[in-house]
Amino acid sequence: MTPPYVRAIVTKTKNGLFAVDPEDNVIGRQLQWSGDYGAAELSRIRARISPEDSILVLGAHIGTLAIPLSRWCQQLVAVEANPDTFELLTMNLALNSIDNIEAVHMAANDRAGFLPFLLNRKNSGGSKRVPKHKKWMYYYDNPKQVDVQAFRLDEYFKEQKFDIILVDIEGSEFHALSGMQRLLSQCKLLCIEFLPHHLKYVSEVTVDQFLAVIQPHFSKLTIPSKERVVPSSEGNIALQEMYDLDQEDEGLLFEKEEPQQ
Repeated sequence: MTPPYVRAIVTKTKNGLFAVDPEDNVIGRQLQWSGDYGAAELSRIRARISPEDSILVLGAHIGTLAIPLSRWCQQLVAVEANPDTFELLTMNLALNSIDNIEAVHMAANDRAGFLPFLLNRKNSGGSKRVPKHKKWMYYYDNPKQVDVQAFRLDEYFKEQKFDIILVDIEGSEFHALSGMQRLLSQCKLLCIEFLPHHLKYVSEVTVDQFLAVIQPHFSKLTIPSKERVVPSSEGNIALQEMYDLDQEDEGLLFEKEEPQQ
């Protein structure tokens, strides 16, 4: 049992010090027991980063990806919707003396306003917009429901552009991407989580709808879990197969063609 006045446990990991929620049995537990999280995804993204790049991380959680990424780029914006997790994110920026990350507390959406949001306790990284379908997997730990301020990112970041965008927002992907078409048109790489149950039960969108807000901006799709590269325009068949088999990928990579020399 966690003592009543313990807010966080500080863990020493391969990528720095991280304050984690004592109740978190997923990312928090992995950091405590292995000292690492997201190594494969970090490696894939690092190979595509230039020192002058600007990065946007949607669903930054406590900073396990954002903090190491910030050491390889010029600047990074870390967006987190869960207010409790955002508090830990700001702690972790201070613990690691990070000065090129701007932390923003908000939800990314297709419209501005307040978004009903679940604060999961056992898997805080699974916190999400209130799902269209009330499945046990989203409610098993009796999450608290709150309203979080949401914005269209094309409006919120109207004076900014990003070279690389990472998205891990537990079912809000379609809504966020719909509100950031300009940002997507200007970036060279989109890394986005693909979980079929989020499409089915959280946002209730199809694979074709999901891809419709991505494909116009990118020419190549890499599916790391399948070790497969296809033209972005042909991604529907590959991802529909994964959707039908309930197969996940921690970070699909959508990229633009390299310019001809």
